[in-house]
Order: sequence, then structure tokens, then C-alpha cells
Amino acid sequence: MNPTPLKVGLVGWGAIGRVVGTALAAGDVPGATLACVVDNRPLGGAVPAAQVPFEDAVDRCDLIVEAAGQGVVRAWGERVLASGTDLLIASTGALTDEDLAKRLLAAGPGRVYFTGGAVGGLDLLQAVRAFGPLDEVRLTTTKLPATLEQAWMDEALLHRLRTATGPIEVLSGTARDIPVKFPRSTNVAASVALAVGDLDAVQVRVVADPAAVRTRHVIEASGPHGAYRFEAAHTPDADNPATSRVVPYAVLRSLGAIAGRPGQIL
Repeated sequence: MNPTPLKVGLVGWGAIGRVVGTALAAGDVPGATLACVVDNRPLGGAVPAAQVPFEDAVDRCDLIVEAAGQGVVRAWGERVLASGTDLLIASTGALTDEDLAKRLLAAGPGRVYFTGGAVGGLDLLQAVRAFGPLDEVRLTTTKLPATLEQAWMDEALLHRLRTATGPIEVLSGTARDIPVKFPRSTNVAASVALAVGDLDAVQVRVVADPAAVRTRHVIEASGPHGAYRFEAAHTPDADNPATSRVVPYAVLRSLGAIAGRPGQIL
């Protein structure tokens, strides 16, 4: 446990940020405390800490938690790390930009961390990677059709989504391509690619299902050293159905590990 609590700056007061910030302010993460909140909306008394500009947060905090989307990672990631402040990223989809990912991993003296979000098994896949590359890695994500609608979709695809009576494949490709198309819905694809070390090795299917009361992620991987399958089915967040309710708790778990909470599975 850190003798002096980590001063945490939280970027984003949405579905993820509200849960994370409230828990930090209540002292639910031993070794960490909420120092400030960054959001581009005036929040007034809705937050349990000072609302400050990003520049001020970087200056006053030991760790910045990004809970506001991929754009924040692109605009601020390197600057946070170059200042000496650590950075915990929830929007791992930003790492489909390989150049950005390389710059973040090379930046410092601040350290960059990533949260696993809505899926498990990433630690095992990262360990298996030490044996050598996997032969096949597949991710299938199934969500409610309305949560998958995007501005780039043509009328025919939107009609298919809105009139679907059963599961339909919306798009397939690699972890390099799919998170760019669904920036709020497929951070999982980028997280799997981060674990196995290759964006192009992860084949991704996005499925819309009007009966998908829970968001489902199925990861299947195999190689000469073994075969692995992980499945998670989460209740969507009521305020933001594009994300799962578990995601802020995954962020809190990551914060606990960074702050040195005993008993964490590393």
C-alpha cells in the first residue's frame, strides 16, 4: 500500500466516470483519493471534487484516469505521460492507431496502464504470448441493434438493424479495423489485440441481436501450446447501453492494483 494516497484525476463524468469518481471520493479504493474531475460540461455541484481544466489536473495529480473516449487518449495521452503523471486508459480502442500506441508505450517518465474492461482472460493470453504467436484469435461481440448504429452506415444496413428479428452480422474484420468503426462499442477488440500483441491477428465479428438483453463477448484462441475460450455476458449500462455496467468496476480494480491494494490477482 502506498504510504501517501495517489492523487487521482478523473477525465469524464459519464456512465463510467460517475461510478469511479463516487467510489474514489467515498474511500473505496485504499491508497487512492479523488483529487479533481475534468469534463467539458459545467457539472456544478454534481461532482465530489473540484472540476478543473485538463492542464491543472495533470499538474496536481499522480494518476489520470481516462473515462471519456478515444479522443482524449489521442489528444492528451503523450502530454500526460511526458509530464511525469501516470495514465490509466479505459478507451483502449484508441490503440488501433499503431503509431499512437508505440508513442504512448515509449513516452515517459509517466507510466501508461490499460484496463481490461468488459472481458477476462487477457492476462492469460498475454502470458501465452510468451510461448510465441497464436495461430488463431477470434472475438465475437453481440449487442442490441440500437447500440451499434453509426453515422457511416447506409440506409440499407440501418434498415436491417432496425428490422432484425434475430441475430445478424453487422461487420467483420480485424481488430485494426473494427474499433474505428464502432468507437464506443468495441474497445474489447483492441484490448484482445493488446494482449496478443498483434492487431491483425484478431478476427472480429460484430453481431446485432434484438434479443441481446446482455452484451456478449466470446474470445476464442488457439496455438501449438493450447486452446482457450472466454465468454462474458454483461448487463448494459442503463444510461449508456453502448457500455456494460461492469466497466467502471474493472477500472476500479485496476486502480486498486496500481495503488497497491493487497490481494489483487496480477
